[in-house]
Amino acid sequence: MTNKHHIIDRFISYVKIDTQSDPKGTTTPSTEKQWDLANKLVEELKEIGLDEVSIDENAYVMATLPANVAHEVPVIGFVAHFDTTPEFSGTNVNPQIIENYDGKDILLNKEKHIVLSPDYFEDLHQYKGKTLITTDGTTLLGADDKAGITEIMTAMQYLVDNPEIPHGKIRICFTPDEEIGKGAHKFDVEKFGAEWAYTMDGSQIGELEYENFNAAQAVVRVEGKSVHPGYAKDKLVNSMYIAQDFINSLPRLETPEHTEGRQGFFHLTSINGDVEETVLEYIIRDHDREHFEARKQMMTDLVKEICSQYERDCVSIEIEDQYYNMKEKVEPVMHIVELAQEAMEAVNVKPIIKPIRGGTDGAQLSFKGLPCPNIFAGGHNFHGKYEYVPVESMQKATEVIVKLAELTAKKYEES
Repeated sequence: MTNKHHIIDRFISYVKIDTQSDPKGTTTPSTEKQWDLANKLVEELKEIGLDEVSIDENAYVMATLPANVAHEVPVIGFVAHFDTTPEFSGTNVNPQIIENYDGKDILLNKEKHIVLSPDYFEDLHQYKGKTLITTDGTTLLGADDKAGITEIMTAMQYLVDNPEIPHGKIRICFTPDEEIGKGAHKFDVEKFGAEWAYTMDGSQIGELEYENFNAAQAVVRVEGKSVHPGYAKDKLVNSMYIAQDFINSLPRLETPEHTEGRQGFFHLTSINGDVEETVLEYIIRDHDREHFEARKQMMTDLVKEICSQYERDCVSIEIEDQYYNMKEKVEPVMHIVELAQEAMEAVNVKPIIKPIRGGTDGAQLSFKGLPCPNIFAGGHNFHGKYEYVPVESMQKATEVIVKLAELTAKKYEES
């Protein structure tokens, strides 16, 4: 249905633009370079022929594909983010195209001996014979989420070019700063005006998700006392040792590397310390809301316990919730998940319904009044040099969007 070469060209044009976000940025978007792609998307939406194309002062891009049917159809939306993660370089992305993948090791970078191997990344086995787009081993690729943008753009182009396909009004939004947890913060749900939406931000072909982690971040500050080591007996208090006590007192196996599925975790993401002060940064994750609250309480109680051991307030903690499990907002409108499932099956994609071990803009949007399940965009190994995306997966995601638009219109014609 969709032209493979058009998808490849469009995707590569996006990933070559550096849009890395910055968690320390104080503006929206958090980096000036995100505007480069945002403005390009505005021009492309106009060229495709969409209506109400807009970009606001925070770089949120919106557009409308008007309905082409006479009966009432709920307005649906599709959302993707254009920033890439701060965790790995997105500068000078140099994609490599592997035609008719032979199922063997892919040499990403000869000079640095970087190999993408199916022995380690087993998902590669399912893409033998497909066309893969990979990195050159020095940057990430940016399929998270420029694959999603490519698919939405291509689907809108297809619907414009094929007006015989019935659809209601469709709204599009491309957002900044999703990778730093702020993608939905300044999303104007009222302006968007959709009854429900889908983020095109999942991974492998078939993924359909409406459960995600409850999420919080915690900053633990440990105060010590610095005294000349030659005269330190009974006086010096080394904050790094106290911090070590804190780290070791949390359940060692409840960390990302030991958990899967719906299991939650504590994840120590940063340590910065000396004798006088040590700062620990954590993220806290759990699908179950009660377990999530219990994890936060465990950390708070541990701070009190360590302070009592040292008989002074030497440890403090700040915990801030980031987002919640969208399941409680999506379950009352499960027909929107069932529609996505039906659309996938109609284009010969087997739905893989599973919880997200992470979060998407859709989680926050669901709590802002826009129920928003997550659909696969096709990429693998996000946030690093081993990232890749099969072109055929992007084609199928595009077909799912088109079919969702068509099915929604037909369902409401019948009703």
